[in-house]
Amino acid sequence: MKYCRFSIENRVCYGAVEDRNGEPWIVSLIDAPEEDLACRLSSAPAPAGFQPMPLSAARLLPPVTPSKIVCVGRNYRDHARELGNEVPAEPLLFFKPPSSLLPPGGIVRMPPASARVDFEGELALVIGRRATRLSADDDWRSYVRGCTIANDVTARDLQKKDGQWTRAKGFDTFCPVGPLVSDEVDPASGLIVETRVNGELRQHGSTLDFLFSIPALLTYITSAITLEVGDLLLTGTPAGVGPLAAGDRVEVSITGLGVLGNTVEHQSR
Repeated sequence: MKYCRFSIENRVCYGAVEDRNGEPWIVSLIDAPEEDLACRLSSAPAPAGFQPMPLSAARLLPPVTPSKIVCVGRNYRDHARELGNEVPAEPLLFFKPPSSLLPPGGIVRMPPASARVDFEGELALVIGRRATRLSADDDWRSYVRGCTIANDVTARDLQKKDGQWTRAKGFDTFCPVGPLVSDEVDPASGLIVETRVNGELRQHGSTLDFLFSIPALLTYITSAITLEVGDLLLTGTPAGVGPLAAGDRVEVSITGLGVLGNTVEHQSR
C-alpha cells in the first residue's frame, strides 16, 4: 500500500495512492494512522464525495507525525570519506526534532547563523510497531510500516563548529519528507537514491551500499532507544553532498517512492 497525507477543505486527510498511466493518484481517503491523534480526533468534517486526484495536484503535508526522528550518519563508505571522516565501526546516531519537518514543495530556509547549508538525500523508514531491544533473529519488516524519502538538510559549518550535531541538523525546515509512504519497495533489493540540484545530478547511490543494514541498525538503535509507532528513521546519505544557494531547487528521488522536491531561500532575520 502507498499513502500520503494532505490538506483538503481545511482538513488534514490521508489518502491511498495508486499509479494511473504512470502517474500517482490519490484514489480514496483512508483512516489516519494511530500516531496522528490530532487528525483522528479532529472535529472538522471529512470532505464529502472525495474524487480521485493526481498526487501532484494535492496540497501535500509531511506523510509522518513522528515522536522522534532518529538518523544514521556516515552509513555510506564514500560519504564518510568525502568529508574526511573515518568509516565508523558502529552506527553513528543523531536526532532531528519533529519541528524540522517540511512538506514536499516547502521552502528550506537557510538560517543567518550558517554560511553553508548542504543537501543530503536518503531513504527513511516509518516505524509501524513499537520496537525495543530487537535481536538479529527478529523479523525487521514486521516493525516497519513503509519507506519514504527524506532530505537531511545540514548546516555544515555549524556541524563542524559545534562539535555535536543538534543545531546543525535541527533548524526548522531542515527535514523535508515525502511525498508518500510505501510498503511496496524493498531496500534489500537495492533502491537507487539520487539527488539533483537545479536538474543536475549530485548524488547517486544504492541501499545495497549501506555500511550497516536495516536489521543491524534496528538492533543497534533499539538496544538503547525504543522506537514508537510513527517514528522516522533516516538511514544515511550517499556521497556527493554539497552546498545549496538561495533560489536552488533540490530534488531527491528513490526507486518506487517518487520525487521529493523543495526550493531554498534565505531566512529573514
